[in-house]
Amino acid sequence: MTVVLSKEEIQNRIAKRVAQELEDGSLVNLGIGLPTKVANFLPDDINVYFQSENGFIGLGPKSDDPNSRIVNAGGQPVTVYPGAAFFDSATSFGIIRGGHVDLTVLGALEVAANGDIANYLIPGKMVPGMGGAMDLLVGAKKVIVAMEHTNKGKPKIIKECTLPLTAKNVVDLIITEMGVFKVVPEGIKVIEINEEFSFKEVQALTGVPLIKA
Repeated sequence: MTVVLSKEEIQNRIAKRVAQELEDGSLVNLGIGLPTKVANFLPDDINVYFQSENGFIGLGPKSDDPNSRIVNAGGQPVTVYPGAAFFDSATSFGIIRGGHVDLTVLGALEVAANGDIANYLIPGKMVPGMGGAMDLLVGAKKVIVAMEHTNKGKPKIIKECTLPLTAKNVVDLIITEMGVFKVVPEGIKVIEINEEFSFKEVQALTGVPLIKA
């Protein structure tokens, strides 16, 4: 049976599942949009250091104070944990480009079966831009894509990206409202499917043949 979820429910579900992938003591960068929600679902039993590419480590959950002077990379008011460190953009991107980020969580417009990702440009349309995505995708040790499974019913996991690429062969894991998928040499492998959906339903909304675990 297909379950109809609101956009917020979909995003919260994805963010909560991504949070389960975080490892104790790791340095994690959260991209703008949906990935920023991951900080709201951090398990109590692990300690993770969130980096915000606009210049600090120690990012916490969102803030309800609209006048907060601390914002994440998407400009949203946020909190920080005790001991947070603030620095300039050169240092921030030095951390990213230097390979010190253990994991980055980014959104995507399209992900190809070989791990290519397009997430910064739709020709002819106004979009936020790439930000630090190119640096993060090649600098982080692991890449998780957190995105809705389709765009108005059109698959976002496809054989080859049709939009301009952000980076090639970099995606490790894809987490959507429908399940968790791993990029392997043979293609897209199903790690888990949310119980509200059948394999057949997920396959119908995926642009490549899925490999059953």
